[in-house]
Amino acid sequence: MLVTLASFIFVLGVLIFVHELGHFLAAKAVGIGVPRFSIGFGPATPLRFTRGETEYVIAWFPLGGYVKMASREEQEAMAELEGGETPDDYPPEKLFENKPLGARIMVILAGVVMNVLFGWVTYAVLAGVYGRTEDPTTTMAAVEARALPAEARHLADVPRGAQIVGINGDTMRSYDAIRRSILSPTSERLRIDFANGVESVVVPIKGTDIDGRVRVDEALRPAWGPVAGLVHPGQPAHAAGIATGDRFIAVNGDTILTFFDLYQVVDANPDVPLTLTMQRDDSLFAVTVTPTDNVRPDPVTGEDESYGRIGVNPDFEPLRIRYGFGGSMVEGWRRTVEAAALIYATVKGIVFREVSTREIGGPIFIGQISGQLARVGLAALFDFMALLSINLAVLNILPIPVLDGGHLVFLLIEGVRGKPLSVAARMRLIQAGMLLLLGLMVLVFTNDILRLVGG
Repeated sequence: MLVTLASFIFVLGVLIFVHELGHFLAAKAVGIGVPRFSIGFGPATPLRFTRGETEYVIAWFPLGGYVKMASREEQEAMAELEGGETPDDYPPEKLFENKPLGARIMVILAGVVMNVLFGWVTYAVLAGVYGRTEDPTTTMAAVEARALPAEARHLADVPRGAQIVGINGDTMRSYDAIRRSILSPTSERLRIDFANGVESVVVPIKGTDIDGRVRVDEALRPAWGPVAGLVHPGQPAHAAGIATGDRFIAVNGDTILTFFDLYQVVDANPDVPLTLTMQRDDSLFAVTVTPTDNVRPDPVTGEDESYGRIGVNPDFEPLRIRYGFGGSMVEGWRRTVEAAALIYATVKGIVFREVSTREIGGPIFIGQISGQLARVGLAALFDFMALLSINLAVLNILPIPVLDGGHLVFLLIEGVRGKPLSVAARMRLIQAGMLLLLGLMVLVFTNDILRLVGG
C-alpha cells in the first residue's frame, strides 16, 4: 500500500508539475503576471511559500493543478478553484487579456508542449539506457476470419502456426515490426511471406484505408505461450489469485496450447464462470473466473455484441534493441507519435461507442498500475509516466472549455472575429465544460471502484 501511494503521488505530481511549468515559463517569458502556481485545486495546504509576485502552493485536492495568470476576465467562474480574484491594482500591462493574441496562444499551448516533450525525452532516455523491447513472436496462432475485411478473406486460409518472415519485402523479426508494416499508411498493398513453404498472400488494401488495415492487424493472432503477464487490478483474474508467471493449462478441462486458446474461450463466455487449471512453479491448482461482460460493435454487421475479459495480458521474453543518441531521439519520437495515435483512437472509439466507457481508468487505477510498475522497476514506471504525459497532452488539447483546448478555441475565434467572445459567453461555456468534466470524474471514479470490488 505504501509503495502504491508513494508511486501515485510521484507519478501524478511530476506530470502535473511538468504541465503547469510549461504554462508558467511561457507566461513569464511574455510578461504575464502569475499570482499563484498550484499543484492541486482548492484550499492550500501548509506547504506554500511566496517568491517575487508568485505564491507556490500544494493544494488539498490533488487531481490537477493550475497557473493562475493575472486577469480580470472569467474570474467569476474560476476564482474559487484558483485562489481568488486578481487585485484591482494589478499592473494592466501584466494582464493576460492585454497581451497580443500570439503570446496568449503560446502560453495556452505551453502545457501541452511540455507534456509532449516530457514523453519524448523520457522515451528517448529509456531507449538510450535500456534499448527498445519488442515482442519476438512472428508465428501466428490463428487468423480470425470474422474480423477480416472482404479484400483480405483469403488470409483465413493461412494454416495455424504459420510464421511470418516478410511483409512487402522487409524481413520481420518481431510482432511489433509486423504491426508497423501492416498499419503503415504509405504502402499500396500488403504482401505477406511465410516460412516453410506456406504460400505468400497479397492483400489489396491501401495504407490509407485505416479501418481495413486495422482489421487485418486484429485478425492476426500471435502464438504467445499460455503464460500470464500483467494481471490488471480489480479484474476477474486478479480477484481469482492469478499472478504474473502463472501458466494456463486448461479451461473447463480443454487443454490450452497458446494464449489465443484462452482468449477465444473467455471472449465467447461473458458472465459465464470458467474453471481454469493453472501451474505455478511445480504446483497445479484450479480457480474459477467469471469474465466481465463488455460490448463492442460486430466487425461485420456493426451491431453491438457481448464479449468476455478477465484482465490478464500474455507474457513473452522481449527482444532488446540498442540505440545511440540519434537513434534514441528518433525512437523516442516514434513512440511519442504512436502513444498519441493510440490515445486519439481510444477517445474517438469512446465517442463513437466503439470502445466501452468501462475501459476508462481514473486516479485509483493509475495508482494501482503505478504501484505494480514501481515494483517491476524504474524503467517500467517511467515508461508508464511517458504514456500518461502524452495522454494528458492529447486530452488537454480537446476543445472543451476549462481545458487548454477550449481556451485555444476561444483565442482562435477571437483571431477570426477580430474581437473576443463576450465574458458572459465564455463563462457559460466554461461552466458547461466544468459540468462535463465533473461527469467524467464521476464516471472514472465509478469505474475505479467497480474494479476494486470486481464489478
